[in-house]
Amino acid sequence: MIDVPVVEAMTEAAPVVASDHPLTDAAELLRDPDVPALVVRDERDAVTGIVTEADVVAAVAERATDRSVATIMSAPVVTVTPSTPVGLAADRMRKAGITRLPVVDDGEYLGLATRETLAPHVARHRLDVSWDAEPLRVDRDPSDAA
Repeated sequence: MIDVPVVEAMTEAAPVVASDHPLTDAAELLRDPDVPALVVRDERDAVTGIVTEADVVAAVAERATDRSVATIMSAPVVTVTPSTPVGLAADRMRKAGITRLPVVDDGEYLGLATRETLAPHVARHRLDVSWDAEPLRVDRDPSDAA
């Protein structure tokens, strides 16, 4: 089953937002239980980041809700192609400490591979993610520099 391509285990495309999308609007989109993340694209439609509930919670904890998604998104974003085997996708998730991978083909965003969508295809230990770095935090907005 590990040779199954990601395209057979991905979700429908998660909502896409621009990097200047307001954080409060992103939080509203993420309230939908069917929305696992928001994919951030630039003006050329390239996938540049991903925003999760954890990113929004960190921003709220730091009272940084008046910002855009560009200030809290995870970037650079790790992606996979539709033909990537699910086992390799799971390994990339585990190594990067993430639980979601945008599926991109020739720059076109197709969908999202998540721990939940890959789980039926791989051994559980390949999806265990641990985070050894500092807790999530929001960096200061460069325009706030005095």
